[in-house]
Amino acid sequence: MDLNIIWFILITVLLSVYAILDGFDFGVGILHIGAKTEEEKRILMNSIGPVWDGNEVWLLAGGGSIFAAFPFVYGTVFSAFYLAIYLLLLALFFRAISFEFRGKVESAKWKKFWDFSFEFGSFLPPILLGVAFGNILRGLPLNENRIFVGSFIELLNPYSILIGVLTFVIFLMQASIYLTHKTEGKLQEKYERLAVNFWVAFIILYVIATVATLFVSKFLFIGITKSVLFWILFLLFLFSIIMIPVNLKAKNNKRAFLFSSITIFTLIGISAVSLFPRFVPSLIDLNYSWDIYNASSTPKTLTTMLIIALIGMPFVIFYTIFIYRVFKGKTVLTKDSY
Repeated sequence: MDLNIIWFILITVLLSVYAILDGFDFGVGILHIGAKTEEEKRILMNSIGPVWDGNEVWLLAGGGSIFAAFPFVYGTVFSAFYLAIYLLLLALFFRAISFEFRGKVESAKWKKFWDFSFEFGSFLPPILLGVAFGNILRGLPLNENRIFVGSFIELLNPYSILIGVLTFVIFLMQASIYLTHKTEGKLQEKYERLAVNFWVAFIILYVIATVATLFVSKFLFIGITKSVLFWILFLLFLFSIIMIPVNLKAKNNKRAFLFSSITIFTLIGISAVSLFPRFVPSLIDLNYSWDIYNASSTPKTLTTMLIIALIGMPFVIFYTIFIYRVFKGKTVLTKDSY
């Protein structure tokens, strides 16, 4: 296993953890749209209030790792998704400040505006991230010089939109399960029902997306059944999706959240195994693709950055575990709550 493969695995893990953590963040924000009362709205915001900003650190870690280890991938992807990334940052900006500003003024219009900012900032990112991921799985129009020659409109193709909707539903399922152990009483029952409904929707969309991928991106399936890692991830994926409703029915909501997280992790892992060694497939000709070798930094850079990552990541992991342990349990509103 060389440095290029190690960095490919590391980036996959970083982006998977980000999807797991910020996935339920976004989902809670979307579910905020259907909140019936002021108390429910505040409970939803405060259920993620202490952790949402820490969750986004994993996106910075993943994006920074791509920039350092595979700069050509970073440049190509950010050029292709320039408008989408701009919209993503705009959404994240309004979402972030809504936490701080919503409760500063006792005005219905004021709260309504910041509620919209929170909901808009949570609604848009899953779609944008899902569509972007769908385009990576489908392939980008890269020419013989590996330069993106498409347009933003071409990125809004049916397959990528389908992956965007699938991502949206996965995050809603993850958020609903998360809220089952952050709420109690009737609210907890509500989110237990929603979790099951979103699980059903996820299964249906996953089957449709898999069939669509067979037609759109046949190259992802070439030699995949010969990979031991694929079978490990696939069997773990099947086991986890079965265990989600089983644990919800048994009222073991924390374990249901664990299996929901494993589902997201294995889905991204399977996608990575299917793409490997490509990072950004070319829709024009697979020979024009960016892979882990022709897109990488120098061995010295990869080595230096790996040392930095090995030093820094334990602090990020410790911080994440510490925060979740401190703020574990049901969400309780106080005068200092959002």
